[in-house]
Amino acid sequence: MSREIYERLVEALPEASFEYLEEKDPAISVKTDDLFEVARYLKEDQGFDYLSAVTGVDYPDRFEVVYHLYSMKKGTRPLTLKVSASKEEPEVPSVTPIWPGANFQEREVYDLMGIRFVGHPDLKRILLWEGYKGHPLRKDFPLEGYQAIGQEEPS
Repeated sequence: MSREIYERLVEALPEASFEYLEEKDPAISVKTDDLFEVARYLKEDQGFDYLSAVTGVDYPDRFEVVYHLYSMKKGTRPLTLKVSASKEEPEVPSVTPIWPGANFQEREVYDLMGIRFVGHPDLKRILLWEGYKGHPLRKDFPLEGYQAIGQEEPS
């Protein structure tokens, strides 16, 4: 299924840059600049009307945002869409205008990973308080000075 969608993307958006990834679960990798256009095409022309998850992954050389899409009308298998973001300026376009359900999920990824979603209508922390220093799901997050909930302070 993912291969067919990929081939339709190549035909419909020849100027966009994406790649079919042959993994355990096939995915389509999209360049950051093309994400919004590809997402809109997948929803409007291919019927992927449901975004079930937006997650962030911290790799040594980059961040990656992963989207899991479904077509409720067609009952298709999920489509995985991936976009990379740099470690220095981790930003990707918001897909909230396309799938409103991305709103809180993008805020969660921003809060815990520090990836900014450009064009998000209200990008602010959702789990941690404003002023919290850092993003705790990053691999470079310093654990020194933090006490786990439920543990006593060392004496």
